[in-house]
Amino acid sequence: MKTMVLSLGGSVLVPSLESNNISRYASVLREIARVCRIYVVIGGGGEARRYISTARSLGIDEARSDDLGIAVTRLNAALLAGALQEAAYPGIAATCSEAVRFGESEKIVVMGGVAPAQTTDAVSAVLAEYVHADVLVNATSVDGIYSADPKKDPNAVRYEALTPEELIAIIAGDRLNAGSNAVIDIVAAKVVQRSAIPLVVLDGRDPENLKSAILGGTYRGSVVHPEKQNPLPL
Repeated sequence: MKTMVLSLGGSVLVPSLESNNISRYASVLREIARVCRIYVVIGGGGEARRYISTARSLGIDEARSDDLGIAVTRLNAALLAGALQEAAYPGIAATCSEAVRFGESEKIVVMGGVAPAQTTDAVSAVLAEYVHADVLVNATSVDGIYSADPKKDPNAVRYEALTPEELIAIIAGDRLNAGSNAVIDIVAAKVVQRSAIPLVVLDGRDPENLKSAILGGTYRGSVVHPEKQNPLPL
């Protein structure tokens, strides 16, 4: 059975506590788990950024601000694991090594952030190396990788496929402050480059888009692969 690591944006999973995609993602992940092993790394989203913003206003340093963001990622992860019920390993992994151990149960493994200055995208890329994943999927709030931020630049070009080197060239100028929310960070991109594990960046706002991508169907996203080959469906 193939293995997928999913980096799931907090703003995608939990736009707000009152309006969230947790149940919908739980349903889709149960279906996907029938055909592949799943590890999910959850981001903090807007809620984490609000905590971080408040921490900065109080004079709290970046590392401790990041600790607050990590705590929110783990709360988001606990919500998803709870919604998955028996399909998920009951604990929230705190390290990649722990996630590997939890994966021996063959249940869906869920985790959040790990350490300050390391985004959940970077965590998911490293985890993909640990578990020898067949694909790393980044489910985010845009429909792929663009030449510039499409929300700010109407002339931004979306790429269907690109190499890891091309991806790094696009994002090399992004900063790694606490709460950074670039489509994917430079550390994750460099791990993807060294591991040669295929990366797919897709619009995760509708969980059905992930389902179509993994199980076979039409989806919109960008593929990062040394030979620009699409690894999906699994």
